[in-house]
Amino acid sequence: MLVGLPMLGIVLAGHPVDRYLEFPPETQYVTHAPFSWAAFAGYSLFVIGVVLPLFIRGIKAGGKKNVHESSNPRAMPWWGWLGIIFGCIAWILAWTRFSWFSILQPHTFTPLWLSFILVINALNFRHTGRCMMINRPGFFLLLFPTSAVFWWFFEYLNRFVQNWHYTGVHYQAWEYFVYATLSFSTVLPAVLGTREWILGSRWLGRSFSSFFSVECPHPRRLAWIVLVISAAGLTGIGVWPDFLFPLLWISPLLIIVSLQTLMGEPHVFSDLVKGNWRLVISAALAALFCGWFWEMWNYFSLAKWEYSVSFVHRFQIFEMPVLGYAGYLPFGLECVVIGNFLEGLDK
Repeated sequence: MLVGLPMLGIVLAGHPVDRYLEFPPETQYVTHAPFSWAAFAGYSLFVIGVVLPLFIRGIKAGGKKNVHESSNPRAMPWWGWLGIIFGCIAWILAWTRFSWFSILQPHTFTPLWLSFILVINALNFRHTGRCMMINRPGFFLLLFPTSAVFWWFFEYLNRFVQNWHYTGVHYQAWEYFVYATLSFSTVLPAVLGTREWILGSRWLGRSFSSFFSVECPHPRRLAWIVLVISAAGLTGIGVWPDFLFPLLWISPLLIIVSLQTLMGEPHVFSDLVKGNWRLVISAALAALFCGWFWEMWNYFSLAKWEYSVSFVHRFQIFEMPVLGYAGYLPFGLECVVIGNFLEGLDK
């Protein structure tokens, strides 16, 4: 469904299929709608309506520190400091243009994110004495190849809406595949490592372990409705990219959750019935946290991406229009869906 539905929409609309299979994907064939204040206001109100109650809860409950809580962090492990040092060096090399480094200049993304992954695991180890890199090495290593496949899927979906494209360097097909795959392999280890770090926060437990419950009296009926709507939306993203581009991030998540509900399996929203929002909030915040670094480090790099987003492309923070950061919230949940699947295989 996730792979076939967008292409089905293209076929039904009579669009040429070959342009969606171009590799590397360089041709710009989607003409994006200009900025619209009405659309910007509508999207903004929707995002604020979803995020504001959670933000208020986090501020109010998070400020009530339990007097019995104590914090005795361990020392940062030596490999964490090594990650910080390498990360700083990679950051400098990414944002400068030394002549002696020109051959490697396009390839700073992967060292930056390997350093980030090392540091975030060190922070987890410092806080709890555990981290996936040390305590679950099989799961940790499996994340890298899975991450590459995972992000290639979103690159595939982007062909239908063309919200981002890569600039700065040009590669032949095999080079593009190899270098891109290396970069894409860091996505899941970064997001899931950050989520593990956020889950260890006492603030998260105080704020969202006992929040309001979300109950559905007819979950299977709702799952069928959501599945049909999400599938229809994913089918149409290439036909009406100006209007349906947000579904690139939302529909895959809803399709998977709907199928899990119909099969009676637990899913990423299962704990909301008990009022426990920790897993959902930590996933969304982890992707947003990583997203800030993705966009920041991208800004002055040689090999980089740029955005073209219909109706709301204004007020950019780095290359990303401000409302685009909302896409990181469901993306974090999708990362967790894949992580949960891999944890089942690793047991």
